[in-house]
Amino acid sequence: MIEVYFSVILLSLLSIITTLIGVGLALLFKENRKGIAVGIGFSAGIMLLISLLELIPESINSSGITMTIISLLLGMLLIGILNFIIPHTHFVKEEGKIKSSLLKSAYLIAIGLILHDFPEGFAMANSYIYSPALGLLIALAIAIHNIPEEFAMAVPLISVKKKGSLLKAGFFSALAEPLGAVIGLIAVGFIPGLNPLFMSFAAGAMIFVSIHELLPMARKYKNDLLFIIGFMISIAVYYALSVIIPK
Repeated sequence: MIEVYFSVILLSLLSIITTLIGVGLALLFKENRKGIAVGIGFSAGIMLLISLLELIPESINSSGITMTIISLLLGMLLIGILNFIIPHTHFVKEEGKIKSSLLKSAYLIAIGLILHDFPEGFAMANSYIYSPALGLLIALAIAIHNIPEEFAMAVPLISVKKKGSLLKAGFFSALAEPLGAVIGLIAVGFIPGLNPLFMSFAAGAMIFVSIHELLPMARKYKNDLLFIIGFMISIAVYYALSVIIPK
């Protein structure tokens, strides 16, 4: 079991590499609205694909459709409540019930990134314990999708010359997924029988993020065609990974 835990943590650390790549691309290309539109479409596509085609079906196979739907809705509800209560900035600024004026912009961004990236690490950890091949597929898909996502996050900060905020946000973003993976391992360790339901719970959280934050961001950049192109690219990448890593 130690080898499994080590593998999960190692895979979760891919987020650090992809975060650096995304931020580096933003520093290199500055604001590229077309690139952001494609990237958001790609990020939304990957999150929805792994949720709808991998996590949810596997959960149904193991726990049945009723329990899967319940845990899926609980995942959406929890992230929805946290988004409502906690002020944050990621793709769309959210005031929340706590006054955002009490927090610096860098921390608003960091909170948004944690709310977004934490479920990804949680999903990867539970998927790997359920099936190493499934976990590897999801880890690689999430790692790839982090590149355009971090690019989209970094560009606004670069455009207003907030390099310090960018570094802080990037730091928290890089650690959010490993933190989610650790919590996922702890959860399965205490309640191993709920492993499949944890997967659908994480799927619900990621679906909420895609609909609540990524799609509004795409509308902000007003380029539906490029968003669709990004989404189609995500389908191709997902299919390629599925072929390379058969379950």
